[in-house]
Amino acid sequence: MADLSKPRLGWVGTGVMGRSMCGHCLRAGYEVTIFNRTPAKMAPLISMGARAASSPKEVAEHSDIIFSIVGFPRDVREVYFGEQGIMAGARSGSILVDCTTTEPTLAKEIYAAAQAHSISALDAPVSGGDVGAREARLTFMVGGDRAVYDRVLPILQFMGKCFNYMGGAGSGQHTKMVNQINIASIMVGVVEGLVYAYKAGLNMEDTIRAIAPGAAGSWSLNNYGPRILSRNFDPGFFVEHFIKDMGICLSECAKMRIQLPGLELSHRLYCQLREMGHGNLGTHSLILAFERMNDLTIPAQQLTVLGQPPAPAPSTTAAPAGK
Repeated sequence: MADLSKPRLGWVGTGVMGRSMCGHCLRAGYEVTIFNRTPAKMAPLISMGARAASSPKEVAEHSDIIFSIVGFPRDVREVYFGEQGIMAGARSGSILVDCTTTEPTLAKEIYAAAQAHSISALDAPVSGGDVGAREARLTFMVGGDRAVYDRVLPILQFMGKCFNYMGGAGSGQHTKMVNQINIASIMVGVVEGLVYAYKAGLNMEDTIRAIAPGAAGSWSLNNYGPRILSRNFDPGFFVEHFIKDMGICLSECAKMRIQLPGLELSHRLYCQLREMGHGNLGTHSLILAFERMNDLTIPAQQLTVLGQPPAPAPSTTAAPAGK
């Protein structure tokens, strides 16, 4: 039986998000066992005191509460149900917390499999990107049993600032789909506005400063606008992963028999961006697709007011998120 009076934590997936989230748990004094498919990505956490495991199964064998945040639904399935997966090593009474954005049906499948072995499971996708993960300001959207959520909440509080219990298994994932649907159209609006401002001859920095406090302001404009202007397209969230999320949304829409044309348009635009070879850049690199269709390039800005220094020319490659 797992001992939840002083839980040992497990962590599977130490990429862009997982590395920071796990780091907060280590700094809070928890004993943590970790696994990542690319061993080098575990090094920063090992230097902080984490114990490296050779598989998700080994992580589960040494942990009472096991967190995971990987890339795609196929990765989640392998991490949980593979021969060396979490379910093969988890003990009765332990808790599984999947922070990956994945299919609501898969979250329900994990929940049911866990229940059959006297194990608890939560689907707990997050929002806030790389900055939110680093600064422990993530938003959690959680599905599963309320009592289990209450037991895990003190640990989540080391990683985030906003915590939402949404209902039964799969509810966290459905809520994250709502989040992604909103972001998809907002990002299109942000880059369209910047293209318009550039062609109108406006000072780009002043334009963001002018509209950000009003009704047009958004987290995406405030955080990604300066990155776009400085030509810094490093990923806080990968284009490839966002396309995955929108694909899940569209699949759920088909099941619900609803049409969301804004989401469909955003999905097409991001697929075009991937076809340009930018699948491993950040989602704000959508501006590159709009620059191509309008035959222009917005030059890097010397930012002062927004506090974002100019960055080097964007790289067309980036290391994929840890699994």
